[in-house]
Amino acid sequence: MATLTGTVALVTGASSGIGAATAESLASLGATVVLAARRTDRIEELAGKIRADGGTALALTADVTGEADARAIVERTVAEFGRLDTLVNNAGTMLLGPALDAPLDEWRRMVDLNLLGLMYCTHAALPYLLSAAESSERQVADLVNISSVAGRFPRSGSAGYNATKFGVTGFSEAVRQEVTKRHVRVSVLEPGAVDTELVSHNRPEVQERHHQRFAGTQKLTATDIADTIVFITTRPWYMSVNEVVLRPTEQEN
Repeated sequence: MATLTGTVALVTGASSGIGAATAESLASLGATVVLAARRTDRIEELAGKIRADGGTALALTADVTGEADARAIVERTVAEFGRLDTLVNNAGTMLLGPALDAPLDEWRRMVDLNLLGLMYCTHAALPYLLSAAESSERQVADLVNISSVAGRFPRSGSAGYNATKFGVTGFSEAVRQEVTKRHVRVSVLEPGAVDTELVSHNRPEVQERHHQRFAGTQKLTATDIADTIVFITTRPWYMSVNEVVLRPTEQEN
């Protein structure tokens, strides 16, 4: 059975949904996990649960839209545990609606979190991931970026979100080409509809349209995405899963 014992993983957006499920899944395989998010009570509760189950976890309150916070969680992780083997850039928001008369603040929020926050964390983490890949018995480290089908397929009513997630996909591939020879694997996940809190970030009329669109569709679960991340991070060093598109079976686009 695959194991991540001896590795250290930092997961952003770990207070709920995909981030929380991923942290639990990595910890169950022996990884030390650092949970980063703005909601302190949520990540402290999850860290306590992981420790109660025999794992090692640290909760760090942070808003990765700030470069200082993004760097601080990486530096604190390495200071506490001596290394960083896996970064899962999961923190993000999805604010949908027509481009015409769109609230520009929503676009700014998505750029700041979905794109810049991910870039800040990656920038801070890359030297440590490279070091871990060079010194580890596993001979590899992992950067996993959570994008969306919106980062691969444009859709009417999703222009701002598309822009940020296309940015994540492009950024991930460019970074991959820089570091892959040094055994840092870069993976981008592009889920379709997942049953998380993400839709609740939207204005009521947008939420209603989304619910109508997926009425009767069995969405993916956060655990489905976490399982995929476990698959990615437990492959042998010579196998890199660069891009995965995951949709509910009944989702057309």
